[in-house]
Amino acid sequence: MENTHDTDDWGEEMDSSEHGNTYNLFLGLIKWGSVAVTAILGFLLFFVYF
Repeated sequence: MENTHDTDDWGEEMDSSEHGNTYNLFLGLIKWGSVAVTAILGFLLFFVYF
């Protein structure tokens, strides 16, 4: 089976550590964005019904 996670063939233009940092930033934004949307919806529900 082919190893699709091999970084030997990325080339010089691809910085693997920067790629990892960007990936982690994306995951963090998704996580905290989801928390923010959930909190906003929770506050809206609270103020509409109480």
